[in-house]
Amino acid sequence: MSGDFYSQAAQFMSVGKAFAVATVVRVEGSSSARRGSKGIIDCEGKLVIGWVGGGCAESAVKSEALKCIETGRPQLITLDMRDEQLGVGMPCGGKMEVFIEPVLPQPELLIVGHGRIAETLSALGHIMGFDITVNDPGADSASFPNASRLVSEDFDLTETPISPKTFVVIATQHKRDHLWLRKALEGNAAYVALVASRHRARLVLDYLAAAGVPSQKIGSVRAPAGLNLGAATPEEIALSIVCEMVAIRRGGNATPLSLKESDLETTIHIADAVIRHCEVEE
Repeated sequence: MSGDFYSQAAQFMSVGKAFAVATVVRVEGSSSARRGSKGIIDCEGKLVIGWVGGGCAESAVKSEALKCIETGRPQLITLDMRDEQLGVGMPCGGKMEVFIEPVLPQPELLIVGHGRIAETLSALGHIMGFDITVNDPGADSASFPNASRLVSEDFDLTETPISPKTFVVIATQHKRDHLWLRKALEGNAAYVALVASRHRARLVLDYLAAAGVPSQKIGSVRAPAGLNLGAATPEEIALSIVCEMVAIRRGGNATPLSLKESDLETTIHIADAVIRHCEVEE
């Protein structure tokens, strides 16, 4: 494979652009692509460099590549070119398998606030592969050595853009937390969590509702933040938040892996019933 291929991949990675690498891993019969042929498909479904077969084969690979980029999961696909109707519509007598691997930019973790919970969040988030930004007047490199960016002056909340790929944890100890929540929701953040007591969380969420924030968006806020691990220390609270972030990012349900499938279904039903009961009580 030419150096241009890897240069293109490096260029996309340097600007944080998602793409997928498609590799032909098996060929059976006649095919326009050989085993080992590679291609790069960008997030718009364009084959920007390489070769994975012509015509409908390429179209099928590009379509599946977009799905892999969306889900973040690799996939091995089989293209049957022996059947025009049931295959990929290109009866050239061959069959091939293509491995598609998405390459996604680092997810962003914006930590608003300082203190031991925020510091542990930064350390654990870095281990989990997040690109860390900390926004707080008291933030310094000694407390947040893993952060790629520290913002200590942001009076109008404009120094840290929030996008759908940003995970936001607000741990401001009630200082402008309602403003940060609104900003995070307006930015359609991937995850929005508030470190607060249930009483404080309810006050802030009520403020958002009174300010006209749609109930669907308010319902997406994780407040109080984190999973119920029985956390008692700041480090354990931070761990519970990171666990929740990983579950959201990877599509997990945060239930014990030791549960059998039948037990899991029962547990989910019970959890749903408890949540509905709590909502009625509130």
